Formats: sequence, C-alpha cells, structure tokens
Amino acid sequence: MEQLVPIYTYMAERQAEEVTETGAGEDAMESGSGEETGEGEAGKEETASGKALETEDGHQTETPSEQAAEASASGRSGISPALLGQLSDFDYLLNEYFTLDAGTTIDGELLNAEELLSEDLSIEKNPGVPQILIYHTHSQETFADSREGVIEDSIVGMGETLAELLREKYGYQVIHDTGVYDLVDGVLDRSAAYDYARAAVQQILKENPSIEVILDLHRDGVEGEKFVTEINGKPASMIMFFNGLSRDNQNQPLTWLENPYIQENLAFSLQLELKAREQYPGFTRNIYLKAQRYNLHLRPRSLLVEAGTQLNTVEEERNAMEPLADLLDQVLTGE
Repeated sequence: MEQLVPIYTYMAERQAEEVTETGAGEDAMESGSGEETGEGEAGKEETASGKALETEDGHQTETPSEQAAEASASGRSGISPALLGQLSDFDYLLNEYFTLDAGTTIDGELLNAEELLSEDLSIEKNPGVPQILIYHTHSQETFADSREGVIEDSIVGMGETLAELLREKYGYQVIHDTGVYDLVDGVLDRSAAYDYARAAVQQILKENPSIEVILDLHRDGVEGEKFVTEINGKPASMIMFFNGLSRDNQNQPLTWLENPYIQENLAFSLQLELKAREQYPGFTRNIYLKAQRYNLHLRPRSLLVEAGTQLNTVEEERNAMEPLADLLDQVLTGE
C-alpha cells in the first residue's frame, strides 16, 4: 500500500547561510556539458499585490484575487468572457501570477490562459491503487525550530502530513517516498540530487503505473523574508508552485532536457493558483518559472511545491499542508 524508504537522520543544515533550495543540479550530468547551472534565488518574489488596479480615468478594477474567485466560481471551462479577457492578456497574466527567472523566458503561445484553464486535470479517484506520489529531492530541508535529527520536523515530515491528509480525508492512495538524494557519504551534496531522485522515481513509476500525480515537496531558502499567513485562524507558511520550462532566456528549448508535459505542468500550477487566491487569499506566492526541467517530465500532473522557507516554524509548515491538500483535491476532482 505505502512505500516508505528509510531516511538518514542527518539534519544539520546551516540555514542562515542558505539563499535557495530549488537548485538546478539535475542537469550537469544529463546535458553532457559538464557545466553546473547553479541554484537561483527562487524565493524572493512575493505574490501579486492585493491592491485594486486603477484605470486612467480613476476607476478601480478587480484585484487578481477577485478575478481568481470569479474564474473558479464559473468553472474550469466556463470562465466569463470579461475575466478571460483579462487573463488572456499575456503581460497581465505573466506579471500578476508568475515570477520569471532571468535565466529563462516564456511566450504567449505557451502561457495561454484559455488553453491552460481548459486543461482537464481531473482523475478518476481509485483508492484501490496508488495514484499520487510525494517525494523530496532535497530531503534535508528543515525549519527555524526543527529539532536536529527529527524527521517529523523536516520537509519529509511535512510530506507525510500531506500524504496522511490526502489518504484519510480525501480517499487517495498515496506513496510517500522518503528516499535521500541530497546526501553523499553523510555530507550534504545537491549537485546531482535531481539525477538520483529521477532514477528512484522512475523505478517507483515502473512498479506503480497507476500513479498519475507527482509532487516534489521542498521548502524554499531566502534571505531575510518570512512568508507566513493565517488560514482558518492558524499561522501557516505560504507556498509557491514552481515550473521548469526547459528553455533558455533566448526562448530556445533545452534539447537535452526535453519535457513533453510543460503545458500540463503549467496548467496544474495555474489552476491551483486560481483556486488558492479565491479560497485562501494570501496563501500562495506567484508561480515561479525557471529554465531547467526539475524532473517534471515524468507525468503530466507533475508539480514542484515550495512550502515556506527556512525562517518558518514547524507549526506554520504543518498548518500549510491542510489547505494544500484541499486545493489538490479540488483540481484533481474537477470541482
């Protein structure tokens, strides 16, 4: 039923020195170029402003959160023409809902709101077989008050909380892979973590072909910012959906990092983002877009999630898993 791979108890990260966690180490081995792409600061951009937009004549238009609420209320394929017109403005959509890393680019052909919002990402729920896989490329990520060596206080512990919610509250069969891909001989080493994780995930998929959803759960690393909000009266870390575009900043595909599911990946992120802004305002940061692939090519419904940062507490992180599970269920059931 469940797959649990023992995790090492090494948790001694020097959090104060971290500036990012979503590195691109996957790609040096795969590209054959011998070049490491390095780790970008994927966590510094805040969500779109909640302020109303003002037109030249002084009239206020809807905020992105209000527009998201209207979109969700009208259904995935039944968005009002007025709202779809706003979201179909490429510059508006990109600036209000996404953060584009300097190392990549995107165009209106790929970031097409009408196509992304009409993408049917629902699955036929079957608790008899595994349908969701949760894993952690960076298993050693911890939080401000994590106890050293306590798995429950790490990102792996948050993955188990999320898995339990999806199993017990929403009826999915979930595999939570707790394998370690960022330690080499007991030393923190992320240079090839995505390569190691990919091999393990491919084996899990081979053994469990019924899996339709893959979640790589991380926590971000930032300098001096704590992303926290309140959900149902409880402090919760903010989350950020993350997409790898497999293309450079000249809009050229990274041919050694092919991903046939880029559109589905983007649709998954955007549909979750819209629902989050409607139902849990302030819970999500802008969707982050970066150049590499991050193993999002293994299934159409693949998602990298940054849950909080090294500055959040264990309690804030755990509280964030409940709304995240709810959002996932809504998109996966087509609600």
